[in-house]
Amino acid sequence: MGNATEWYDYGVYAVVTTYIASHFFPEGSAAQFWTLAFLAISFIARPFGGFVWGPLGDRLGRKHVLALTIIIMSLATTLIGVLPTYEQVGFLAPLLLAVLRIVQGFSTGGEYGGAATFMAEYAPDKRRGRYGSFLEFGTLGGFALGTVVVLALQLILSESQMDSWGWRLPFFLALPMGLIGLYLRSKLDDTPVFQDLEQEGESQDSAMRGLVNLIRDYWKPILTMAGLVIPLNIANYTLLTYMPGYLETKIQMSPNESLATILIGEVIMMTLLPFCGGLSDVIGRRKMWWISMIGLFVMALPMYYLMGQGFVWAIVGFAVLGLLYIPQLSTISATFPAMFPAHVRFAGFAVTYNVFTSFFGGTAAPINEAVVSATGFLEFPAVYVMFGCLFGIAALFFLKETAGASLVGTDIPESQPEDYGAEAIAAETKALDDCGR
Repeated sequence: MGNATEWYDYGVYAVVTTYIASHFFPEGSAAQFWTLAFLAISFIARPFGGFVWGPLGDRLGRKHVLALTIIIMSLATTLIGVLPTYEQVGFLAPLLLAVLRIVQGFSTGGEYGGAATFMAEYAPDKRRGRYGSFLEFGTLGGFALGTVVVLALQLILSESQMDSWGWRLPFFLALPMGLIGLYLRSKLDDTPVFQDLEQEGESQDSAMRGLVNLIRDYWKPILTMAGLVIPLNIANYTLLTYMPGYLETKIQMSPNESLATILIGEVIMMTLLPFCGGLSDVIGRRKMWWISMIGLFVMALPMYYLMGQGFVWAIVGFAVLGLLYIPQLSTISATFPAMFPAHVRFAGFAVTYNVFTSFFGGTAAPINEAVVSATGFLEFPAVYVMFGCLFGIAALFFLKETAGASLVGTDIPESQPEDYGAEAIAAETKALDDCGR
C-alpha cells in the first residue's frame, strides 16, 4: 500500500504530461521535453534521500523511516493538484512544481530501499522471491491506478473540462492513500532481522559512521548492484513513464488508446509478478536476470518496430517487453537487499539504488524524447534499453546467488545449492505449518 502510494505519483505525472506541459510552461518552449525533464528533477533529490534515510534506517529501524517517507510523499503529490499555472503566476509555476518534485524525490530515496528491505527481512528465506514480488505489485499497482484514474476522467469529462481542471483531480487521491499507508505501517513491528541486530548490539551506533563503513567495506556489492540498477531503470522508465507520451505524440495514438495500451500491459505484468517471484525461489535469482537481460536485448528493437504498426500491435509489443522485464522487476526485493549484511542493508540498498537511478532512471524519458524528436528515429528507446542491458550482463558475472540464504547477521548472504529449489521450499513450508500448529 505504501509503495503503491509512492509510485502512484509517477504514474499520474507520466499520463498527464500533455496537460502539465500546456499549463506550466510557455508556448513554443519545448514544453513536452521540459515536462519530462521535471520528472527527472525528482531523481536528482533521490540520492540525497538515500544518503539520509538509508543510514537512519540502519540506526533507528526500518519502520520509523517508512512512516515518515510516505506522509511526505503523499503531501507533496497532493499539493501539485493546487499549483497555479504559468498563465497565472509566470515562471513561479514551474519553480513551485520543481520544488514539489524535489520533495517527492527526497522521500522516495528512503521509501523504496526501506520497503524492499522491510519485506525481504520479514519473508521466509525460502520464499523471499514470492513474498518480495508483492512490493513490485504495489509499484505497478500505483502506476496502473494513476492510469485508470486519468483514463476514467478523460471518458467522463469533456476535453475542455479535463484541460481546465480535471487533470488536477488525480493528485488529490494521494493524500487518503498516504494516510491509509501510514496507519498500516504504524501497526507493524520492526523486522525480526533488525530486532536481532539491536539485541546483539550490532546495529549502527551512528548513521554517519554506518555510511562510511558501507562505502569502505562493501564497494564490491555496490558496483555489482549498480550494474543491475542501470538496465532495470532504463527499462522501467522507458516502458512505464516515457511510453504514454511516446505513443500519443510520436506514433499518433489517441490519448485513450495510449493509456489503454499501457494499462493492459501493466495489468498483465501485475498478474505474473508473484509467479515469477516464486519461480526465482526455485531456480535462483541469477537465472531470472539472465533470462530478462538477454530477452530484452534481443527483442527490444523488433517490439518497438511492431508498436508503430497500430493499436493492437502496440499492445502486443508492449506486453512482450513487459513480460521480459518481469524477471527483473519481480526479484528486486529478493535480490538487492540480500547483497548486503543486515547492519548496512538499508543504506546499501538506498544509496546504491538511488544514486544510479538518478542518472539512468530519471533521465530515461527526457533522453528518449530529445533523441527521438531531434532524429525522428522512433526505435531509439529500444536501442537505449539494449545499451542498459550490456551493463546488466557484465554485472551478472559478479552477482552471488542468494536464493534461500538467511539475511540474519553481519556477513554478506550467499546461498548453497541445497538452500533453494522445490525441495527446500517444501521443507520450509512444512516447518512453518508445524510451528503454526
